[in-house]
Amino acid sequence: MKNLYSEKAARAAINRHRKTKSPQDLALCVYASQLLGGVGELVLHGGGNSSVKTREGFLYVKGSGSNMAEIEPAGFPALDLEDLADLQALPELSDEAMMKVLRAAKLDPDAPNPSVETLLHAFLPDKFVLHTHANAVLALSNQADGAKRCERAFGGQAAIVPYAMSGFQLAKKAAAARRRHPDSDGVVLMKHGLFTFGETAKEAYGRMIKLVSQAEAALKKKRKKVFKPQKLPAKLSPIGEVAPIVRGALGPGWLLDFRTSAKIKNFVSGKELGRYGAAGPVTPDHVIWTKPKPLILPPPDAGNMASFSTKSDQAVDRFETRYLNYYVKNNQRHDGEKIVRDATPRVVLVPGLGLFGVGRSMLEAGIAADLAATNIVVITDAEAIGRYRPASEKDIFNIEFWSPEAAKLGSSTPLPLQGQVALVTGGGSGIGAATAQAFADQGAAIIVADLNAKAAEAVANEFNGIGIACDVTNAKDVKRAFDAACKTFGGVDIVVSNAGAAWQGEIGTVDEAVIRKSFELNFFAHQMIAQNAVRVMRAQGLGGRLLFNTSKQAVNPGADFGPYGLPKAATLFLMRQYAVDHGKDGITANAVNADRIRSGLLTDDMITSRAHARSLSQDDYMSGNLLGEEVTAEDVAKAFVDLALSPKTTAAVITVDGGNIAAALR
Repeated sequence: MKNLYSEKAARAAINRHRKTKSPQDLALCVYASQLLGGVGELVLHGGGNSSVKTREGFLYVKGSGSNMAEIEPAGFPALDLEDLADLQALPELSDEAMMKVLRAAKLDPDAPNPSVETLLHAFLPDKFVLHTHANAVLALSNQADGAKRCERAFGGQAAIVPYAMSGFQLAKKAAAARRRHPDSDGVVLMKHGLFTFGETAKEAYGRMIKLVSQAEAALKKKRKKVFKPQKLPAKLSPIGEVAPIVRGALGPGWLLDFRTSAKIKNFVSGKELGRYGAAGPVTPDHVIWTKPKPLILPPPDAGNMASFSTKSDQAVDRFETRYLNYYVKNNQRHDGEKIVRDATPRVVLVPGLGLFGVGRSMLEAGIAADLAATNIVVITDAEAIGRYRPASEKDIFNIEFWSPEAAKLGSSTPLPLQGQVALVTGGGSGIGAATAQAFADQGAAIIVADLNAKAAEAVANEFNGIGIACDVTNAKDVKRAFDAACKTFGGVDIVVSNAGAAWQGEIGTVDEAVIRKSFELNFFAHQMIAQNAVRVMRAQGLGGRLLFNTSKQAVNPGADFGPYGLPKAATLFLMRQYAVDHGKDGITANAVNADRIRSGLLTDDMITSRAHARSLSQDDYMSGNLLGEEVTAEDVAKAFVDLALSPKTTAAVITVDGGNIAAALR
C-alpha cells in the first residue's frame, strides 16, 4: 500500500484549518484521517476512527458514523481527557453508562457523538491514534489460526488482541496489550481491524501503511486458486430481467444497487457459495448495513424465468424465517429486550451475474453493495491462504443490535415515495422536468428520459437521478430506458408518460403525414411506454402507477389543432383501457389534462399563434380560466404526484387548467 503523506499537503491543511481556528494537531489529524478514508481497502462508510490528544488535556476523536474521507474539524468532538482516563481503574462499565460518560465529557454538547471506540483512544498513551478495517488485516485475522498468521506477518511490530466487542472491555484489553508491547507500532484487533499510533500524525499514518503493506505481502504467499465453479445454465437472463424479479421477491419499498466484476462473478458462481458466502461479514461492524448473511439465489436460467421467480420468492421466505429464528435465539441472552427492524436481506448474491445491495434508499443500497463487494475481496484472500472464519454468530448479533451502532442508521421519517422508482419521459424540460423534481422531492428515485440527453442529465443532476437519451417513438430506445431503470434501481413503480409535441393544421386540409407523425409521438409512443412499464411491473408483482399527460385537447379541441388533439384523445382512452385490463395486476392508470403551460411544447411563438386564433392578448390567453391565473408546470407536476399517492384511484382524469368548463369532464 502506497504512503500518500505529503509534508506540503499537511502544511496546506494546517493553513486551511487555521481560518476556522482549529488547533494545528487537529488539522493534521483531519489530514491523516482523510488520507485513510480515501482508500476503500482501509475504511468504508463511517468505518474506522481517529483521534489526537492536545497539551490542554483535550481528546479530539472522530464523531460516530462520520466518513473519514470527507471529515472536517467539526466532525471531531472535543472531550475532557482526564474524565475519560480515570475510567481505566473501573473493573467494568455498562454500555449505557459509557455513552452517558462520553456525552458528559464533550466540551460542546451540540458536537457530534464521539466514536463508540473513544475509550480505546483515551486509554492508549499515544498522541495520535488511527484505526482502520484494512482488508488485508481482516483476511489474515479471519482464520482459525488468525492470531499466529498475524504474529508472523507483523513480526512483533503489532500487539494481537482477541476479538472483543467495541466499548469499555475492548479499550482495556487494547491498552493492556500496548503496555505489554511498549515498542509496538500498532494493535491488531482480531476479526475487527488495526490501530496504529505515534507522536505525530505522519508517524501514526506511516505505521498504518507499513503494517497493512506487511499484511498484503503475507497474503501473496502460498496462495491457492479458489472457488471451484458451479454448473451454470447455458444462457443466463440479463440483469434488466432479473432485477425486477428480485425486487418483487423482496417486497415493496426496496431499491437495488447492482454490482458485478470478474472477481464478483468468480465468487458468486462458486460451487461452495453456500459455505463461504454465507459465513458472515468480515468485521461485525458491517452487519448493521448487510445483515449477518446474504440471500443466495439460484442462477437465472434465461429459458425458465418463471422457475427463477418462484425460487426467488421461496428463497426470500426461507431467509426471513431463518433471520427471525436467529433473532429470537440470540435475543434470549438479552431477556428479549432487543427489537428487530425487519427480516429483509440487505445483500443478494446471484450466481453468474453478481450482487445486489438492498436499501430503502439508494444511499443505503449503495452502502450495502460496497460492503458486500469488500466482503468478497476479503473472503477471496482469506480462502486463498486458508479457510475463512469470521466472528461468531453471538458476536455479530451483539453488534447488530447494539444501540450505539444502530444509532448510525438514523431514525428520520421516510418521505411518501421513498423506495419507489419513477420514470418520466420528456423530462428534460417543462412539465417533465417539473414532474421529475416533484417526485424526487417526495423521495422517489428518478429516471429522466428525454430526446435531449444533455437536458435529461442536467435535470437528473439536480436530485441525484439518472438522465438518459430516449426517443419514445423508437422501440429499442424505450426498452433500453426501462432496462436502465432496472439495472440502476431494480425496477419501476411509477411511469409518467409525458413526452409530446404539438402539430397544427386545419383538419380538412392538413397533410396526412403530419397527422401520422403526431400519432407516432402523441399516441403510439404512450402505448410503447406503457407496455414496457407493464412488462416490468408484472415481473415485480408489486403493482404500479401509469400516468399519462393527455392535454385538454383530448376533450375540448381547439381550432386548427386537430393533428395534436386527435392522438391525445386516443391516449385518454388508452389510459382507460390500461385501467380496465391491468387493474388485476394492481396497476392503476390515470391522466392529467393540462392546458396552456409554458414549456418546450407551448413556446412563445405558439402562445402568440393560439392567442391570435382566439383574438386574445398573450396574457389574457395564458390566464383565460375561471381563476384568472396562469397555470404552471409545477401545478401539473403536483397533480401527477397526487395521483401517484392515490392507490385506490384508477381511470381518473385530473384537469389542471385553472378552470375551463368547456374542458370539464362529465
